Amino acid sequence: MLSTENKPIGLVLLNMGGPDSLKAVRPFLYNLFSDRDLIQLPLGSLLQKPFARLISTVRSRKVVENYRDIGGASPLLHWTQKQAEGIAARLGPNYRPYVAMRYWHPRAEETLRQMAADGVEEAVALSLYPHYTKATTGSSVKDFRRAAAEFHPGLRFSVIEQWYDWPGYLDALAGRIRAGLDYFHELVRDDVQILFSAHALPQKFIDRGDPYLEQVMSTVKGTMARFPERSWRIAFQSRSGPVKWMEPGTEEIIEQLAGEGCENLLIVPVSFVSDHIETLHEIDAEYIPHAIERGIRTVFRSPSLNAEPDFLDGLAALVREHSANR
Repeated sequence: MLSTENKPIGLVLLNMGGPDSLKAVRPFLYNLFSDRDLIQLPLGSLLQKPFARLISTVRSRKVVENYRDIGGASPLLHWTQKQAEGIAARLGPNYRPYVAMRYWHPRAEETLRQMAADGVEEAVALSLYPHYTKATTGSSVKDFRRAAAEFHPGLRFSVIEQWYDWPGYLDALAGRIRAGLDYFHELVRDDVQILFSAHALPQKFIDRGDPYLEQVMSTVKGTMARFPERSWRIAFQSRSGPVKWMEPGTEEIIEQLAGEGCENLLIVPVSFVSDHIETLHEIDAEYIPHAIERGIRTVFRSPSLNAEPDFLDGLAALVREHSANR
């Protein structure tokens, strides 16, 4: 159990990070493609960085335009800082909020140096990926542990790696679904089809025993237990490249629903806890127009969790229980 004395306790939120300017897009992608926990490029680790340099250069041309469309930068740091501040405030005056991003600033090294300078000797690190996969939580936790050993070896900390079935999370997600359903006219609200869209992984992660798919399905089923009469589907987005990805794709399911005569569709991001490029561009600027073009009359995305009070309340309760059980 963490100390209850008046010493500062760090609350560190671990997240992917995102480019804070258009100039940062290419180096952000380079950092991402260099991580072998996330993407294992062919021909082994020696060629990972040269491949990462090539792919990030090629892909950045399109990705820059996507970020330009959403304002020129990722909002992920803004929301992660708001979440850290909100959770820490709910935990009490001893807690100090910090953010450690995996692929852009502030990196774990920067955060741990700051924590050492602030005199923080105890901490809880909370992964903002509700569902565990080696590619996201696993990589971020490994990076944080490595940086802690090097830059703040005296830090005593614990890690919350997964919370896909935490009641406060499911309640908050259900609240965003209710807010999304309110967008539709009351005369058609009962007929709205719900489509959960989760971030895809290469299928090989699942084949090797990664629990991500099982945990995402548990989240969806637990959330929809709060809407027992509702019809829902699940699909996976952000699939690219020549490898086999988790199926079905979000665009594919949208086309199926259109073919079945669906007229009202609510897309619910799951595995994402704040707005970023996958919600603001991939869903809003790509999938929604695609659905309308296919004949679905009304399409809406449920609001993201971001810094909504019920979501922050739920994560604060999660940290409290975790700390009490240590």
